[in-house]
Amino acid sequence: MVISKAIQTLNFCTFVFLMTLSHSTYALTNVTATVDKNPVMHNESIVLTVIADDDVERNQLDTSPLLKDFIVGQTSVSSQTTMVNFKTSRTTSWQILLIARKTGKLTIPALEIEGNFSQPITLEVLQQSEHDNKNQQDIFITSELSRHEVFVQQLLTLTLKLHFSVELKSGNLTEPELAGATVEKIGQDQQSDTIINGKRYRVIEQTYAITPEKSGTFDLAAPMFSGEVMMPSRRRSNFLSFAETKPVSILGEKMELVVKPIPDSFINQSQNNKQMSWLPSELLSLHQEWQANGQDYMVGEPITRTITLTAAGLSKAQLPVINMKAAKGLKVYPDQAQLHSNLTKERLVSQKVQNFALVASHAGRFILPEIRITWFNTVTNKIEHATLPEQTITVKENPDAPNSNLTNIATTQPAKSSNNEAIAPSLSPSSKQAHLPSSETNNLQWLFLGLWVVTLLAWLIHVSLIKQRKPNTPLAESTHDSGQSYIKLLAACKKGQAQLTLDLIIPWLNHSLKLSGSAQITTIAQAQAVVSEQNFSTALNELQQHLFGKNAISGAPNWQGDMLLSAIQQFNKRQQTPTSTSLQLNP
Repeated sequence: MVISKAIQTLNFCTFVFLMTLSHSTYALTNVTATVDKNPVMHNESIVLTVIADDDVERNQLDTSPLLKDFIVGQTSVSSQTTMVNFKTSRTTSWQILLIARKTGKLTIPALEIEGNFSQPITLEVLQQSEHDNKNQQDIFITSELSRHEVFVQQLLTLTLKLHFSVELKSGNLTEPELAGATVEKIGQDQQSDTIINGKRYRVIEQTYAITPEKSGTFDLAAPMFSGEVMMPSRRRSNFLSFAETKPVSILGEKMELVVKPIPDSFINQSQNNKQMSWLPSELLSLHQEWQANGQDYMVGEPITRTITLTAAGLSKAQLPVINMKAAKGLKVYPDQAQLHSNLTKERLVSQKVQNFALVASHAGRFILPEIRITWFNTVTNKIEHATLPEQTITVKENPDAPNSNLTNIATTQPAKSSNNEAIAPSLSPSSKQAHLPSSETNNLQWLFLGLWVVTLLAWLIHVSLIKQRKPNTPLAESTHDSGQSYIKLLAACKKGQAQLTLDLIIPWLNHSLKLSGSAQITTIAQAQAVVSEQNFSTALNELQQHLFGKNAISGAPNWQGDMLLSAIQQFNKRQQTPTSTSLQLNP
């Protein structure tokens, strides 16, 4: 047992001694450099491999001498240690991706590691046309601009296509960059197959929208692909075959873009018309649609007008605001605009679709002003106008509205005084009276006339008495009217009666705040300003949207008045709270 432990200790000491000896006698003596292909295509990457016969730090290799003629890409470092018959060997390898900046014969300079230099390498870089079709590139990039000369803020498209005939393990294609411009990717990557010079390629296509913000001549940076491709391994066995990866980098072509400034003709005209804005496009148009039922528009019912703005060569963000003005007595409620864009034949077409709900407060003919959008035609280089002509709509009385046909009611029912007592019967003969004998008709007319005179006298006496009592009872009458309107308003909110609630808001506020004459509230906007509570304003906006918005036509769910009910009750409670707080008790 003791002998066995002694032998193990001796073997361990011998191993440590040999390892120490080999380490102390081994040092860096040689640096080699090789490339994976020569000649090489322009914009195609090569792999430069540098091997040092020792274990050294990765930062010992200085690659700055390569930057003069090459673009230095991904660099990977690996170390390897082997031992054969107690002899240890170590190596450190660098794999560097290089892309030549120009064609012709270039020299990869000697590289130094701890005082040891590699041999320089002469590299031949060929143009695409000089290369034999049988040896054409396995990976390459093509770039295409929709136009090479545009105006400021005129949109153009860039299409990038990555062609590869080998299997990719991973990869990344850089996005285009242009100084003083916004670049936005359009849609998803498109994949397809194609055959070029008898060789099949897989193609990945990307499209970008570029909008330059300043004029001048610019260089669009060349796109670069960096990734790894699958390569067959030199290691094989009877049962398994191995695959290895190889890093690659491919550089696309750099392109020049000329951006022209805004023409002087447009600047001069825009100075006279401050509402003009620079809008360069190949085509811009306005289209409108009205709700069904033609001209059968009724008071209080929303009328939907849909306006569509279509522009070629503009992004969604560049589409202008559609402003629609309405005549007096006609309210306009715009919905949120819907934006769309689509790429067709290398041209971006954008649309803005906006619905407007129009609500008339009384019957009559209303004139909607012309809608005009000024734009600059980049094809003809002229200022043009997209217009919707002046529109005239006719709104009729609504027979279903509670306050409609007041004239008919006045002629078919007896008039009533302020205390709900009948003043006079109708003077209009009924259908039955038309068949009465003429003598009876005359007697009835005299009877009605006498009754009308008596009623008129009674009404005058009644008004006189009211005027005499009015100075003594204004507070009681105001309180009574305010209480009645408040109760009716709460009931309408609880029952979800949207239109009735909206009709009662203004009368309730006028009674509650004791407003009269020119000081009275006449619009919902004034009511929101007077109450100045966020909950009240929000609830009223939701009520109007329910009545007059787009969903009012297509069928909206029942309106719930809980939020507005709570806001009204809170406001009413504050009105009833005494405001005199000037008295304070001192201890």
